[in-house]
Amino acid sequence: MRNLIISVIDFFYPPFRKLMPLQTFRYAACGGSNTVLGLVIYSLAFKYILHEQDLDLGFYAFKPHIAALFISFSINFPLGFILMKFVVFSESNIKGRVQLFRYFIFFVFCLFLNYVLLKLLVEIMGWYAIVAQIITTVIVVIVSYLTQKHFTFKVEKKDEDFPF
Repeated sequence: MRNLIISVIDFFYPPFRKLMPLQTFRYAACGGSNTVLGLVIYSLAFKYILHEQDLDLGFYAFKPHIAALFISFSINFPLGFILMKFVVFSESNIKGRVQLFRYFIFFVFCLFLNYVLLKLLVEIMGWYAIVAQIITTVIVVIVSYLTQKHFTFKVEKKDEDFPF
């Protein structure tokens, strides 16, 4: 499956070769696909699962835009990790469990950032939830790429890489 995904992504790379490195293109393709999937899941959950109503768990009631966010992220987390680890940042030599832990920490940070931005845009500024989620997603994607490239899936230098 990994090879199929990489083949499909790499097939579309040549026109973008002068604009960005292959890894950035793969990130855009995988991250973009996962983001679109997340937005679709968010929209379906918000409109058709939650019917734009609060999700009352008995001990706490989630606003529909926040409940939809958690539903969406519960699917995007494992799928995003798999795509980043095996398709985009496969050259990373950090152990898988460390990558997963770092991805989880970063994921929680992004979830919190997304939560705060949604609260601000929907509950304080009065924006429609799906529009607010799209804007929030753009901000989170930019932060995500930089963090994943330089922290979660970075390539660590080995001792033999140092000349002394």
